[in-house]
Amino acid sequence: MRVYADTSVFGGVFDEEFDRASNAFFNEVQEGKFVLVTSELVREEIWDAPPKVRHFFEEMLPYCEIADIEANALVLQEQYLKEDILSDKYATDALHVALATVSNARMIISWNFKHIVNYRKIPLYNAVNKLKGYDPIDIYSPLEVIEDENEDI
Repeated sequence: MRVYADTSVFGGVFDEEFDRASNAFFNEVQEGKFVLVTSELVREEIWDAPPKVRHFFEEMLPYCEIADIEANALVLQEQYLKEDILSDKYATDALHVALATVSNARMIISWNFKHIVNYRKIPLYNAVNKLKGYDPIDIYSPLEVIEDENEDI
């Protein structure tokens, strides 16, 4: 399954609140349970992150497909903004959803509960996706997609 991870998931590895689920997700990527898709946008955002986050991102690059910021993603991002799913102030969050969608990820994982993993916004993103001819995309936190039968997360 192709899964797009935004910047928050990489940073989550070093956040006490999110580290266990984030690490479990990346372990499952390394085990081949997911095809990890990320983007040039994530790479740009990671550039400003603490060194340990940048280093971890670099360690994960062999497991990643990097989506370029292409015109079709920018058009989709603009449509999300036009439909007032997000304001221009949060255009990069809309671009994460657009990049995941146009790169044929089946799902986005994120710790961004305000603008991405949000029960009000997910159907709106998918309505725009449908109107623009894209498949719907599932959006979850890492905690919701990891196998945790034997772990207390």
